[in-house]
Amino acid sequence: MTSNVLDAVVIGAGQAGLSASYFLQRDRRNHVVFERGQIGETWLSQRWDSFQINTPNSLSTLPGFPYDGAEPDGFLHRDELVAYFNRYVERWKLPVGTGVTVELIGRADGTEYFVVKACADGQPLESVSSRSVVIASGMQQTPKIPPVRSALPGYIRQLHAAAYRNAAALPPGAVVVVGSAQSGVQITEDLLAAGRKVYLCTGKVGRIPRRYRGRDSTEWNIEMKLWDVTFASLKDKSASRATLSQISGVGRYGHTVSLQSLARQGAVILGRLLDVDGDCLVLSEEAASHVRYADDFSQKRKAEIDAYLEREDKALPPLEDDPADEPDPRARCASPLTRLDLHDACVGAIIWATGFTADFSWIRLPVLNEEGMPIHERGVSPVPGLYFVGFPWLNKRKSGLIGGVGEDAEYIVNTIAEQSRGRKQ
Repeated sequence: MTSNVLDAVVIGAGQAGLSASYFLQRDRRNHVVFERGQIGETWLSQRWDSFQINTPNSLSTLPGFPYDGAEPDGFLHRDELVAYFNRYVERWKLPVGTGVTVELIGRADGTEYFVVKACADGQPLESVSSRSVVIASGMQQTPKIPPVRSALPGYIRQLHAAAYRNAAALPPGAVVVVGSAQSGVQITEDLLAAGRKVYLCTGKVGRIPRRYRGRDSTEWNIEMKLWDVTFASLKDKSASRATLSQISGVGRYGHTVSLQSLARQGAVILGRLLDVDGDCLVLSEEAASHVRYADDFSQKRKAEIDAYLEREDKALPPLEDDPADEPDPRARCASPLTRLDLHDACVGAIIWATGFTADFSWIRLPVLNEEGMPIHERGVSPVPGLYFVGFPWLNKRKSGLIGGVGEDAEYIVNTIAEQSRGRKQ
């Protein structure tokens, strides 16, 4: 690691860090990207074997490197996406250092520079000085598992969705999946395809049809400018914390996934997991309401598209048959069970599809709130020279998407340039 003062240090080599590096390279700014694992580490280490991204290939690109494959309307497999990231680094000669773990970011005494302390491949800490730092490590750093896990019997293998790879790696028997947002329903489908019995503990999660009136849902998002809605414009800021809606990119053109479609494949649709009583899971009676909520969410989404077309005086394209999106108004797919005996059900494993939390304690600067989350305005922190990029709703709804992060990265790098000019004046 060089002792010279760099223009910037970027933390993380996923889509956000690579996009920031691209614009820094464009501006000929001396910088380095530190990645604790490999390029695209989160996609490699926190996704299962059959995982495919949920936005079409043509919309899942980084700045300056459009998709040039044969399947623009398809969905990249996890490994294909990581290969694309590696080609991106090679194409633009980005200065990425892998296997480098950042342990601390602070201020160098008596200077305006940042000090970044990191270790490479287990070697002693070394320090790098930089005029600016871009945090692009994302929000999916630490698996979040509810405390009830400690009450489960010891014969049940527990793992977070980030550690799930395939059904064959699990012990024999049925599997309980806790959480019915994107990861939960996709993993449930993966397990069902492998012939496993699955009990799905659901939550209040919306569903989006994969395609509607001949177009992918993401295409409607773009045309209706839903991806460009800003965080600042949200009247209810809690909308930015909503769980990811049920949908899947698996298959030629992806597909709709619903609680009723999972039930038809053999899943048992349960309510929320409330507690553990010996060998039994204690469940809420909300399974039916969760089915109806997802149905209503999808119907509202489709009604918004129709209303948009009517406002724009555009013809309504024909509807397509989508059995997975057919409502289940009586919630017949929901199980009435309020207790599940793990032993009697021959359950061997529980997968926690319960999300992630982030740990920014290694940032030793006043840029975190009481909950330990970043304080920023459009990625610009209260400490001049320290920035964030790649977080959901950093500025717009699309900020957390592969194809949306470039806009934020360019804004941050332009801000770095402006602040650099200000220091020279």
